Amino acid sequence: MATLFLAIASISFWRKDKKVTLISWLIVFGMGFQAWLGATVVYSVLEPVKITMHMVMALIIVALLVYLIYSSNSISANGKFDNKVSLTLWLALGLTLVQIILGTQVRQFVDLQIDFLGQNAKDIWLLNPSLQFYFHRSFSILVVLINLYLVYSIYQKKLGYSKINWVLGLLFAEVITGIVMYYFHFPFASQPLHLILAAFLFGIQFYLVLEATKGKLSRKTL
Repeated sequence: MATLFLAIASISFWRKDKKVTLISWLIVFGMGFQAWLGATVVYSVLEPVKITMHMVMALIIVALLVYLIYSSNSISANGKFDNKVSLTLWLALGLTLVQIILGTQVRQFVDLQIDFLGQNAKDIWLLNPSLQFYFHRSFSILVVLINLYLVYSIYQKKLGYSKINWVLGLLFAEVITGIVMYYFHFPFASQPLHLILAAFLFGIQFYLVLEATKGKLSRKTL
C-alpha cells in the first residue's frame, strides 16, 4: 500500500521529472511480481532457487527505492571521487549480494531441519550443518575485511562518505545476530532481524555507490 501511494503521489512529478514517476510505478509492479514469487515459493515447498529469486527481487525493490530517494531529492555529491574506492564500493555491494544469497540457502536448510526435527529441537538444527552454512560463515570474514578497508580508505583520503559508518554498524550487528543464532539456538526474532539488517546493509551500500558515482559525474562536469 505504501508503494502504491508513492506511485500515485509521483504523478505530480511527471512534468518536472518523468523518471520519478516511472520508477515509482516500476516499484509497484515489482511489488506485484514479488507477491507472485512469494506464492510460488510457498507452493514449491521452499524450493532453494525460488527462495533466492524471492530475496533478490526484494533487494532490487530496495535498490529502486534508494535510487528514487537519492535522485528525486537532487542531492549534491557530498564526497570527493576516488576511482579505487568507487570500484571497491561496487565490489563490497556485490559481495553483500552473494552473502545474502548464501544466507537464503542456509535458511532453506534450517527450514528443512525444522520440518524433520521439530520446532522444539533448536539446539540441534545446526548440529550437522550443510556446506553452504560453513561457506556463508567464512564468506562473512571477506565481507567484513573489504568494508574495513573501505572505512580506512575513505577516512585516510578524507573522501567524506559518512554513511560508511552506518555500513560498519550494520555489519557489526549482522555478525552479532549470526553468532547469537548459532550459539544461542535461534532466540525469538533473531532470524528476521538478521535478514532485515542485511537488507538495510545492502540499501546503504547501494546509496554509497550512487554517491560515489555522482561524485565522479560532478568531477567530470568541473
